[in-house]
Amino acid sequence: MDLGKERPRGWTKVPDFEATEIIYEKKYFDTGGVARISINRPEKLNALTGVGFGEICDALSEASHDRTTGVVVLTSVGDKAFCTGGDVKWESLGGLRHQWEHPISINRAIRLCRKPVIAAVKGYAIGGGNHWAYFCDFTIAAENAIFGQVGPKVGSPADGYIVSYLARVIGAKRAKEMWMLCRQYSAQEALEMGLINKIVPLEKLDGEVEKWCLDLLDVSSTCLAIVKASFNADVDYVAYSSHYILHNMYPDYLGSEEYMEGPNAFKEKRKPNWGKFRL
Repeated sequence: MDLGKERPRGWTKVPDFEATEIIYEKKYFDTGGVARISINRPEKLNALTGVGFGEICDALSEASHDRTTGVVVLTSVGDKAFCTGGDVKWESLGGLRHQWEHPISINRAIRLCRKPVIAAVKGYAIGGGNHWAYFCDFTIAAENAIFGQVGPKVGSPADGYIVSYLARVIGAKRAKEMWMLCRQYSAQEALEMGLINKIVPLEKLDGEVEKWCLDLLDVSSTCLAIVKASFNADVDYVAYSSHYILHNMYPDYLGSEEYMEGPNAFKEKRKPNWGKFRL
């Protein structure tokens, strides 16, 4: 690839990258390029189907191997939500079960990307949106950001390193609180517990993210990749051995009556009745 080629300075869609649930763009500065992945389903609070999962992974892989790109930004279209995880309708039709059996892991793609990945969070970062944000190397949030998990509350069975890695970020007690009690946290609370790096007013989010990108572009990319891999190595034995707990303990959970209680309650606008499914 010709690194000296004159390139447009504004955000430009990546040629030949077809996507339906994300927008994939790049912007070039004197010191290098920034790739931006924007989740593009604002009418669904940026909840994704398996299509979007795959598109994000493909974009992260492309950026990782592009020598003109030095930093990746994961963000969203619209101000109401960064991402609220999996689309409920898609999950109720068996999408999540297919995803678990043939996993396309955004968390793993973030870790494997050789470039630093910054989450730029506006509005709700719930479920998958929350754990994708905390898997990013840095998380910068607008003042309207809200973070939280909903797994046990809606019957969504996240397992393995997706859950346990949070203890490395905010500590075991807080991580269990977030994952088991399904509470939601303001941007200020998230900053105080170490879940994010910085808060800025909504209208200043893009500018602040650009400053962080420029700082990262101003240092050795090889050294950044080695440092990132070193942090990852600390948890690799967990990451690659514990993602199949659900399969081992409850292989028939996805598609069961208990699993469907969450989507059914959402569609019927009622509170799920988990009491009838005690272990």
